[in-house]
Amino acid sequence: MIIQYSEARRPRGGGLIDERGRGARPRIAPPAAIMCAAMIVLFTDFGASDPYVGQVKAVLASHARPGTVVIDLLHEVPSFDVAAGAHLRAATRSGFPAGAVFLCVVDPGVGGNRGAVALRADDQWFVGPDNGLLSVVAARAAQSSTWKVAWRPADLSASFHGRDLFAPVAAWLASGPPAAGRLEPIEHLEHRLPPDDLPRVIYIDHYGNAITGIRAASMSHETLLGIAGRRLCYARVFSDAPPGEAFWYGNSMGLIEIAAPRASAAALLGVRVGDPVTAAIPDAG
Repeated sequence: MIIQYSEARRPRGGGLIDERGRGARPRIAPPAAIMCAAMIVLFTDFGASDPYVGQVKAVLASHARPGTVVIDLLHEVPSFDVAAGAHLRAATRSGFPAGAVFLCVVDPGVGGNRGAVALRADDQWFVGPDNGLLSVVAARAAQSSTWKVAWRPADLSASFHGRDLFAPVAAWLASGPPAAGRLEPIEHLEHRLPPDDLPRVIYIDHYGNAITGIRAASMSHETLLGIAGRRLCYARVFSDAPPGEAFWYGNSMGLIEIAAPRASAAALLGVRVGDPVTAAIPDAG
């Protein structure tokens, strides 16, 4: 729901005061998870070496309340890959506090007819395009609610909604309920990807470890993982695997990851983002 505040003046510090200078009280007491939010987490395919992240942060600084923490979670989501981004997004939400606002942008259809949304999944907020990027989070949440972003700035760029549209909305949510009319409740996201595991490589980190969209909890340790014409065995962690030999394990995000001790598994196997992964239990006989 959108919480309505009584008519009040907002001082520069971001608090609400009534006409007599005292603190204005909301008509409905908002959930503490929303009111205490002071963290915005950035998740994009913008890259860390281009100016786009800095431009987004400048907008956040001008709209968010003082003291809001901005976290760079990931700016190297595989470019234009909404499905990979959706599964990485779902896997990387843990460890952040209730009320955290995730600004999520992997938006190859920017400027087109895809919508702009704010999603509340359990006790966290997610803002971004309605193109499937937030759909895996929504499907796996115990509770979720969705709003269409109805507000548009006067100077909205056709190609940079992350800066001009999503960033102000994320800042408002991190600072308290946005003004009435800026968000409109809708039944659900329009574009929804299957919430099941994604059996392919969705990210390769700078070590050369290949992260898949398969949740580790669904995999037996006896499973042989097939990729790039090879079958890989399970090891609990790097030190349990033979030096230079690729293996699979359940990483700290809860996903199946392909790695090699002190080596790049991606280079060793010739693996790239998008490569399919198969799983098979070896024949007991």
